[in-house]
Amino acid sequence: MPAGVDRAKLGNAIAREEATFLARTAKSRAMFEESKQVLLGGVPMSWMNKWAGGYPVFFAAARGSTISDIDANTYIDFSLGDTGAMAGHSPAATASAVAERTRGGGGITTMLPNEDAAAVGRNLRERFGLEYWQFTLSATDANRFALRLARQVTGRKKILVFSWCYHGTVDETFVTLVDGQTRSRAGNVGPAVDPSLTTVAVEFNDIEGVRKALATGEIAAVLTEPALTNIGIVLPDEGFLAGVGEAAREAGALYILDETHTFSAGWGGASTLYGVRPDMLTIGKSLGGGVPFGAYGLSAEMAGRVGSQADVDYVDTGGIGGTLAGNALSLGAARATLEEVFTKENFSRMIELATRFRTGVEAGIERYSLSWSVAQLGARVEYRFRARQARNGGESAAGADDELDTYLHLFMLNRGVLMTPFHNMALMSPETTQEQVDTHTALFDEACRTIAAD
Repeated sequence: MPAGVDRAKLGNAIAREEATFLARTAKSRAMFEESKQVLLGGVPMSWMNKWAGGYPVFFAAARGSTISDIDANTYIDFSLGDTGAMAGHSPAATASAVAERTRGGGGITTMLPNEDAAAVGRNLRERFGLEYWQFTLSATDANRFALRLARQVTGRKKILVFSWCYHGTVDETFVTLVDGQTRSRAGNVGPAVDPSLTTVAVEFNDIEGVRKALATGEIAAVLTEPALTNIGIVLPDEGFLAGVGEAAREAGALYILDETHTFSAGWGGASTLYGVRPDMLTIGKSLGGGVPFGAYGLSAEMAGRVGSQADVDYVDTGGIGGTLAGNALSLGAARATLEEVFTKENFSRMIELATRFRTGVEAGIERYSLSWSVAQLGARVEYRFRARQARNGGESAAGADDELDTYLHLFMLNRGVLMTPFHNMALMSPETTQEQVDTHTALFDEACRTIAAD
């Protein structure tokens, strides 16, 4: 239990915030009850039930770095669609590309390539260094296809991931370590097989654990984010990522980096920041500026291995691809977003704002003697309820505190600030302002002062 927090004060504060939330979101509550008549759980996608307060606010409009709800409340948005809107809501360049594609004669999906496809591939190659690219509608699909390719070219069946990782809704990756053993993650819904049969889990930053797992010769690929992000930000030790790549290749396994969240690190993502070159790279969420889009890249060597397998069906029923993948609408959106929104200049500004956000949180933690910590990965910042930054997923998971999560999320919601519902993550967009960051800093200080022990 985090030191510096008065639990009696915390309980009273939660009750006040819950009452305030109910009072200021009456229309959202009514819409939620109405939606439950036709939508499972009252929402179009189950994760939307994760918001604090018992129901999500229903939004009316989103523009730049703000959202307004149907109760006429306006919010500074640091959640940004849990990374999907990292470019900001409806960025002008993306909106223009979508309008061009959807107006008469533009064409949305044709099962044919156009010039945007090669342009997006060139942009991704320049950023991440991998020579060949394919497109999907989500990072989940990108990871799923990358793992299929890895198993195919290596002839091996198992993969290695890190405990408490997240790679979308990919069956093989819902695992954690329990007493040193790989186990299906608690709450995993209907796995086709026990994922411990397909996957080996190791703690992040445990290079010896990685080498031991690879030594069995059964691992087709190591799949990891350059830094864990969905269990709090867990940064890599110096040399860890390079060490994992070296160990994988020595063992005949492939190295796959998932940059879906870690693209926040900068123009070329965290793999560029840390100087790591994988065999494959997956990414999604933010690339289309809010339009569904994902991608996976292959090194020239990996592409050669794929191309050399003439007896495998890569172009029809082999299980790679999808009818709407690489459609003209998503490619047009991705090209505009990559070329005009996710520029080096915009990333520089986003990272400066994130640093300002982090230092504001650090000041509040220190001022009220809280045993919390905060981590930053480029434009992404997250605070966790443990005194030291976690070095692996297990440590970070142990820092969870449902009461503090509920309180801080409601406190911010009631004062016009959205944080990511799954955790205390804030993301900067090109539209985020210094004034918005400073608003969070002032509110964070107030929230801490309210529950701090005397």
